[in-house]
Amino acid sequence: MIWDLERYAEREALTGEGISIRYRVLREKGDEICRMVPKRSLVFVLCRNKVATIAAYTGFLNGGVVPLMLDGKLSPELLASMIGLYEPAFLWLPAERRDEMAGAEEIYRADGYLLLKNPKAAELAMDPSLALLISTSGSTGSPKLVRLSYKNILANTASIIEYLHINERERAITSLPLNYVYGLSVLNTHLYAGGCLILTEQNCYSKLFWDQFERYGGTSFAGIPFMYEMLHKLRFEKKTIPGLKTMTQAGGKLSPELHELFAAYAQENGIDFVVMYGASEATARMGYLPPERSLEKRGSMGIAIPGGRFELIDEAHRVIGEAGQSGELVYYGENVSLGYAEAPEDLNRPDERNGRLETGDMAYFDADGYYYIVGRKSRFIKILGKRTNLAEMEGILKQKFGILDLACSGKDDSLDIYLTDASRTEEIGDYLFEEIGINRHLYHLHVIPEIPKNTAGKVLYSQLKPQEG
Repeated sequence: MIWDLERYAEREALTGEGISIRYRVLREKGDEICRMVPKRSLVFVLCRNKVATIAAYTGFLNGGVVPLMLDGKLSPELLASMIGLYEPAFLWLPAERRDEMAGAEEIYRADGYLLLKNPKAAELAMDPSLALLISTSGSTGSPKLVRLSYKNILANTASIIEYLHINERERAITSLPLNYVYGLSVLNTHLYAGGCLILTEQNCYSKLFWDQFERYGGTSFAGIPFMYEMLHKLRFEKKTIPGLKTMTQAGGKLSPELHELFAAYAQENGIDFVVMYGASEATARMGYLPPERSLEKRGSMGIAIPGGRFELIDEAHRVIGEAGQSGELVYYGENVSLGYAEAPEDLNRPDERNGRLETGDMAYFDADGYYYIVGRKSRFIKILGKRTNLAEMEGILKQKFGILDLACSGKDDSLDIYLTDASRTEEIGDYLFEEIGINRHLYHLHVIPEIPKNTAGKVLYSQLKPQEG
């Protein structure tokens, strides 16, 4: 069991527009949903920042059911593909999506959600330590999943509570989706500590979001770099938000300039500004920058979380012991996931990492032992904090549109797609926006005469450049 919700039975667990749910009621709701599902079943949960999602999630984890957390707005096409591959026993989804599941039997209905039994469910064997599945690539419908254990969740939850000093007086607003490990970690830590979640699906750039934050007594805000960029454009640093005690940032590297700006704002207003580093493969968090060092160490992602440890390795896998020398960042801790799943049979695989994760990020540490990320070893970027595999994106687009001359590159919050056929740009753009869910200002389509390749036919990504003129 992950959460002892009865410990805080009469405390408020969830609040927001028109709702106030105590811990006892949340437990009852979760238990009711979980009773409908046999233990060790795989259930797809289409997440929204709603009571129904949280009740099912807590009920399933406490009851030995394994949920896969998916974007509540995942396109029907991508959802069908995932169902076809993993053949889950049940789906917990918003009632308005019922028509997409022709042939599925309705088992239970509550709080605007339905529990559907999949008529094509597979008999799945799952490792007994497997607790939770998270997609590696946001809303692309990637079949590659991170396998998390009960120990992973408990270890990371306890560590985050320790360094953020979360207790039962904390009230966090749901600024992030619950299918994203950062958003889920906010939920996990506050429920474990007896705090309260303010449920909203408003974005943090709206006045209504901050009105709700103040009305329901919010104390903390969690954001990815794009959110802080937007808040800066709205001159957030000129405002005073009563009750705001903590601002956390993860999901990619914040520019040193914005880091300094928000650290200074926090210092002036008695707020803890905590830059953090993490990945789905480590349940959520691996590093954090103590708020008292936030201005002094701008640009740093900090030190390892309590119970964790970092080291750097060079190309020969030798440990780097010299400050200022870059290498691949390796993390050790009980929150390191079991490994990946790319097919149903992978769900029964044992722990393949044994508490060690090669992050793929290149970093160095300074004389005080604080780490700085300098780049990526492999081809990943983050879109609104969600990791996107550029090779995987290429494969999806090539298969969807039958285009061979196409390549993807980019940096965080800027996906660049290169192709040679100008007639395909509109339909590719529409697909990225409508099906994959990438905002139009976060991708750029470039038509070039040819995709640069070497003699072996491999794309020369360093030579990809937009056409001038």
